[in-house]
Amino acid sequence: MSINPGAVGTTSPESERRWTSKDALLYALGVGAGAVDAAFELEFTTENSVGHEQRVLPTFAVIVGQGGGGGGSRGLSPLAALGEFDPAMLVHGEQGIEVDGPIPVEGAVRTTSRIAAIYDKGSGALVVIESSSVDAETGEPRFRSRTGLFIRGEGGFGGDRGPSGSQNRPPDRAPDHVVTYATRPDQALLYRLSGDRNPLHSDPAFAKRAGFDRPILHGLCTYGFAGRALLHTLCGSDPSRFRAMEARFSRPVFPGETLTVSMWLDGNEAVFRTETDGGHVVLDGGRFRFD
Repeated sequence: MSINPGAVGTTSPESERRWTSKDALLYALGVGAGAVDAAFELEFTTENSVGHEQRVLPTFAVIVGQGGGGGGSRGLSPLAALGEFDPAMLVHGEQGIEVDGPIPVEGAVRTTSRIAAIYDKGSGALVVIESSSVDAETGEPRFRSRTGLFIRGEGGFGGDRGPSGSQNRPPDRAPDHVVTYATRPDQALLYRLSGDRNPLHSDPAFAKRAGFDRPILHGLCTYGFAGRALLHTLCGSDPSRFRAMEARFSRPVFPGETLTVSMWLDGNEAVFRTETDGGHVVLDGGRFRFD
């Protein structure tokens, strides 16, 4: 099996994605909201609490803004243009989002996705997918995403290696803020209910075929945990101040591990990094922009 490097430029048909209040609540729980102090995040985890109007975590954009390109779903365009590959070898490599304001509690977007690049990393191929979403009713821009999917064993086809080296390196000083969250042992089983049913995150036999001794946490779940830390620490928990977030997935996380997000401020931007309790960096090259 081998992927098709000529798939670069393939664009998906426009797809529509609708969501409800329940979808936004389930996503918030899937990325750990309310686990430490439920009262602190009631506005993201309930819709009927006195004094709290429901709001949506900005990283929910990775769920509703992927169109035909996300979630590891090879059967959806434009991923279908890549040809045949072993889905057990696909992992999330990097993720970036830009949002144009708070995401409504209920709504719909129309999304178009395209394969922007396929890089030959030797040990695998990095497929970069760019998606753009607009409000389904008004046509106003909602959010944009840039997703890097790393397919192990599909490199060596003689293509461009693409950018290399560390991006968004933290300065040589102590971080300005540090936030630690614990993930649940069943975190992946909860997060998968938001749409990514890849058995790599739920089936021990499938995980072993992929080279892991047990199912790993979704990269976008780790991303959501980091997004919560950034939102609450740098935006005062106000989604209207959250503008853009990008990071590279450098190591898998196992459900039940603790995640520590370190942030270094630079005006209205911050470099960030996420580590497990074992000191392993799992999100690096992180950059966050806020108002």
